[in-house]
Amino acid sequence: MPAMHTIRVWDLPTRIFHWALAGCVIGLIITANVGGNWMDWHGRLGYTVLSLLFFRIVWGFVGGHWSRFATFVRGPSTVLTYLRGQAHPLHRVGHNPAGALSVLALLTILLLQVATGLFADDEIAFTGPLVGLVSGDTVSQATKYHKSIGKLLIVLLVSLHVLAILFYKWVKKDNLVRPMVLGDKQIDVQAPSAADTLASRLMALAVWALSSVAVYFIVTLGQHGGA
Repeated sequence: MPAMHTIRVWDLPTRIFHWALAGCVIGLIITANVGGNWMDWHGRLGYTVLSLLFFRIVWGFVGGHWSRFATFVRGPSTVLTYLRGQAHPLHRVGHNPAGALSVLALLTILLLQVATGLFADDEIAFTGPLVGLVSGDTVSQATKYHKSIGKLLIVLLVSLHVLAILFYKWVKKDNLVRPMVLGDKQIDVQAPSAADTLASRLMALAVWALSSVAVYFIVTLGQHGGA
């Protein structure tokens, strides 16, 4: 039986991002369906999601080893090799090549959903902060995508994400949730641990703060544009 090694796979900032994003997405779906006064919270959650997405994009270049895009984003040939059951042992440590596609799809669709929300207007309870910067036709198209296509895509991708987690737990006997909660994972190969020091956590906090400032300036563009 091979020796097992415990390594830090997901640094604390990545874990906080993951669960914060999950909570916000659930909140967005609920507030969108309830409507009314809850649309104020829908907007706030949308801004929070945008700041989290900005953070994750930056963290994908400067974060812990297994959180970096260069570590888990692979080409088509590597994905096919993984799906054939011929994966490199290190590709099973963090996001595997197939899982990476799910991660990229979620980040892209969520970014597009939040972006269209900034220009959406349901003419009832919510008006995006950037509506005044574009034409009525653009607002109409953004609203249509945001309320129908985008919402459906997010529900489908989140559902597939959850099903994949259950598949790995029950069929492949690989618990993907535990490392995302505790950070560590036991593996049977030598692999580097992700940096998760006080300095890296403070850097993550600074990145998220700057991301939040960026969102603030984006949101206020509509106020300046309408002035």
